[in-house]
Amino acid sequence: MAQDARETHEDPDPLREMAREGKRLNRSFGWLAALGILLVIGGVVGLVYTGLATLTSMLLFGWLLLIGGVVGLLQAIQSRGTSYFWLAAVVAALNIAAGVVVIRHPEGSAEALTMFAALLFLTGGVFRLVGSVVVRGPQFGWTLLQGAFGLLLGLLVLFDWPHSSQYVLGVFFSLALLFDGLGLIAIGVGGRRIVSMVAPAAPASTAVTPPAPAAPAPGSVAPPEASESAPDQSKN
Repeated sequence: MAQDARETHEDPDPLREMAREGKRLNRSFGWLAALGILLVIGGVVGLVYTGLATLTSMLLFGWLLLIGGVVGLLQAIQSRGTSYFWLAAVVAALNIAAGVVVIRHPEGSAEALTMFAALLFLTGGVFRLVGSVVVRGPQFGWTLLQGAFGLLLGLLVLFDWPHSSQYVLGVFFSLALLFDGLGLIAIGVGGRRIVSMVAPAAPASTAVTPPAPAAPAPGSVAPPEASESAPDQSKN
């Protein structure tokens, strides 16, 4: 008896295990959807308060640079004696210095990054326009439209600089949060639907059912039912 109990404990019901795994996956996809909702809320708030979003994005960027520089410096110290030690140390020191500057002067850093973004939009738009006109490939129209949009966006940001530095980075940061949150919500909701279609339901507890009455043998007379014998006895 003890050996049978151990065997049943070691070999669980596969349907019950699949149902438990389905619940675990549902919980994980639910957390993904909840995180997506938080990101969407943060993106909407950032689009409303663009100045605060710009300042927050710059502080986050500065802390990321600082933490990455410290981690890179620790790795460079651990790799003493190698050929790339000095390169890793210089890169880590530059990241630390840039992180400190961004954290101490977020407004000036936002102005510099906004100017850099405007120049990137301008150069990217010009290259796309020239490339689409010269090559004239199958995606000529889309490439031309992207180039014109990038050129126009770069000019708008550049003409309004440095005032544009107060909202451009915040808008980009908020849009990134918004679209990432929508993507996580779609993954969470879609994953829960797929799990609910694939995973079986938890099996109910097995109840003891009485055995069915045996069929009478051929040629034998079936015994009368209790309900039929009762009137006969009352008549007698």
